[in-house]
Amino acid sequence: MNIQQIRNATLVVNYAGKKFLIDPFLAEKGTYPPFPNSLRQDQNNPLTELPASIDKIIHNVDAVIVTHLHLDHFDEAAKQALPKDIKMFVQNEEDAAEVKNTGFNNIEVLRENTVFGDIQLIKTKGEHGRGEILKLAGLVCGVVFKHHSEKTLYVAGDTVWYDAVQEVIKKHSPEVIVVNGGDNQFFEGGSLVMGKEDIYEVSKAAPDAKIISVHMEAVNHWTLSKEELKNYSKDKGFSDQLLVPEGGESYSF
Repeated sequence: MNIQQIRNATLVVNYAGKKFLIDPFLAEKGTYPPFPNSLRQDQNNPLTELPASIDKIIHNVDAVIVTHLHLDHFDEAAKQALPKDIKMFVQNEEDAAEVKNTGFNNIEVLRENTVFGDIQLIKTKGEHGRGEILKLAGLVCGVVFKHHSEKTLYVAGDTVWYDAVQEVIKKHSPEVIVVNGGDNQFFEGGSLVMGKEDIYEVSKAAPDAKIISVHMEAVNHWTLSKEELKNYSKDKGFSDQLLVPEGGESYSF
């Protein structure tokens, strides 16, 4: 497999002969206002440019996976750029209805036994924060990729570390795990995605896996920098497991 970081949670994953685009956030730098009640109110989103043209990013994509419909995972630029007949995987019927309303016509709800070609796609649970913030943040998912010719890949999505993430790791033994780091927060409510301590827990639960931390430094409410995470991983002894890509950087496994 090859996993390319585009920006934020946006990934291009080539897996068992299929090209997947995950959580497309494709607008030009500074297109959208900052998320309110959070840091960097003077900086519009996204904070960074795409590492390649939209046409190049979406070229020959076989399927798009949208883990949830927040702006920084599926934006107006993506809705405009993607062909309306492209295969779209979403987390539930409610998201499917919203995506259909934007003109897409080849939508499938992810299940625990979804098959695309000969690739198994397993929807996983996530919690987009802890406590009261969950009501505001809404439902999210992740996905496990399995194929006989590939290592098992777990894309955790917008979730903090909690027991369901641990259960996915225990059940599926993924060899590659993508986490959404950045410890994004509003001024109230705590972490919305994984912070450094959460990622450390992932490393302990899956000591033989490679961990790729994305969703970093791309939208205004991030609180964990790439540099801080790298330094923390050295202090805690899991830096050999951790990969923190820049935009456009890719890894093969």
